[in-house]
Amino acid sequence: MYAAAYITGFEVFSRMTGGAITYEFAKYAVIMFLGVGMFYRGFHRGSWPFVLFLLLLFPGIILSAINLNYGSELFKAISFNLSGPTCLAISALYCYQRKVPWRRMVEILTYIVYPLIGMTVYLFLYTPDLRDVLTSTESNFQASGGFGPNQVATVLGLGMFVLFTRLLIINHRFLNLIDLALLGFLSYRAIVTFSRGGVLTAAVCAGIFLIIYFVRASTKDKAVTIPKLSLIGGLLVITWLASSFFTGGFIDKRYLNQDAAGREQEDLSTGRLELINSELEEFYAYPLTGIGVGKMKEVRQERTGKTSATHNEISRLLSEHGLPGLLGLFVLVFTPAVLFLKDGSNPYLLPFIAFWFLTINHSSMRIAAPAFVYGLALLSLYREKKATLHRQPISGQG
Repeated sequence: MYAAAYITGFEVFSRMTGGAITYEFAKYAVIMFLGVGMFYRGFHRGSWPFVLFLLLLFPGIILSAINLNYGSELFKAISFNLSGPTCLAISALYCYQRKVPWRRMVEILTYIVYPLIGMTVYLFLYTPDLRDVLTSTESNFQASGGFGPNQVATVLGLGMFVLFTRLLIINHRFLNLIDLALLGFLSYRAIVTFSRGGVLTAAVCAGIFLIIYFVRASTKDKAVTIPKLSLIGGLLVITWLASSFFTGGFIDKRYLNQDAAGREQEDLSTGRLELINSELEEFYAYPLTGIGVGKMKEVRQERTGKTSATHNEISRLLSEHGLPGLLGLFVLVFTPAVLFLKDGSNPYLLPFIAFWFLTINHSSMRIAAPAFVYGLALLSLYREKKATLHRQPISGQG
């Protein structure tokens, strides 16, 4: 799990710098590491819904082999579209109700953050001055290290959330100061990508975790937390003001859904709603079977002349898998809901499910993060008992 966590945090940085073995290597690596873990440690028998989810993907593969245009690369189309759902299923199978001590959970999440720190340093060193590259309020590739702003903001948002939770649950002044500095460090770079999805997702997850933490925390812990929240709030305000200053106020207009001239933009989804509608139309036309894995890209090319890839995993599953895709979505939504009612030991469950759901709605499953984080939501956490020293009688003495 440490290795899978590190790879999850490293994936976007590796793509950004050309260090990835293949474009999808991180998902395959997570599958491999957790697959090895299941080989040695097995998996919980209650995780059978995720085996069902994997089986529900097969009809779409068969239909893809029939429907894809002649000359299309079948393996590439299938691997690109199904590597994410497969990674999620393997993560869920490995993690479902696996008992993990609190300390180890914190360490696993920290392993996600380590490569994100390296990526943030890289962004500071190798991106040009923001005032020289900003001409609009759209997502900016140059401000994101020359790579997709959506993916960069997504993983940095995940790092922001992890650092926020560390500040709440760890009471160590030196570590808290380091985490606070890193939170400001990552937050600034996430904001100036001009991709809102990752930042807003981090804010929602942090809000959910904070509510759960306060409900469960003791009076003493709450008293310690309030000053911390004041510091975090002040830091985020300073970070936003710095972002506004260095972007010439463009970032304020971006989050107000305005263009560079301050005019209100009609489409808040920046074109994503049109893509979702086109995919839902295919689902309505072929509700039982869908049109096959990877076929939506070809349909869009034929109708619009554009090869736009989907940004929404839910509408993609419906359009390409039909009824099996709908059943698969029910599995992914209701299984953690039942687990939350049955085992409330993991306060990360709801925030991580929210991260998965919000991320796949604006960035599909192009990176391993939503898949691996979905699995982490299913862990069962426990507090380790402190070791006690038992006095033993010394024989032979009166």
